[in-house]
Amino acid sequence: MTSKLVQIGVLGTHSTGKTTLLKRIETELRAHGVAVARTGRLAKRAAGIGLPKMTQHTATSTEWITAQGIADEIAAATTADAEVVLADRAPLDALAYLHAALEYRGEHLDRLESERLRLLVATQLPKYNLLLATVLDESVPVDENHNYDVRYRRLVNRHIHALLTDDAIPHHRVTSDPDGQNRAVERALELCLREAAP
Repeated sequence: MTSKLVQIGVLGTHSTGKTTLLKRIETELRAHGVAVARTGRLAKRAAGIGLPKMTQHTATSTEWITAQGIADEIAAATTADAEVVLADRAPLDALAYLHAALEYRGEHLDRLESERLRLLVATQLPKYNLLLATVLDESVPVDENHNYDVRYRRLVNRHIHALLTDDAIPHHRVTSDPDGQNRAVERALELCLREAAP
């Protein structure tokens, strides 16, 4: 067992390999005998209950996704044998999606509402041992089943990296090339196995 629970969060604009990256990390950890719990599918679940998504993202949908993500991570962390929790979409992700949607629509959020959401997200940041932020590479083809708005996808990418940089949040940038992916997996594996050492 690890001396303490390791929590790794991933964030990034859509179709930049977040889920695939976490699956690779999970596979590697399980091969080393590390017990892993993984969260995900927040955006699909939000859409499933009728919340707006993508360019129509609102303060309400942001709060739901953030709160549900927090609840999912708590549930994963209390799994009997969990040594590592992998969070597909750390809370900062939802905030970046909201900022991008507001810019896309030419709207602004009430200052107090904006501060409240930012504070909610900020309360979660200290729990992560590692944050992995994927970087948009538009040369990588996107599944044709997804009809993404190119401008919005770029805005999300910009807002994610701006929030991380502006608040000096420790993170590891993950590029789409094989070396970038491999470095992220190795970094996560090294961290988790170090914590698992007796």
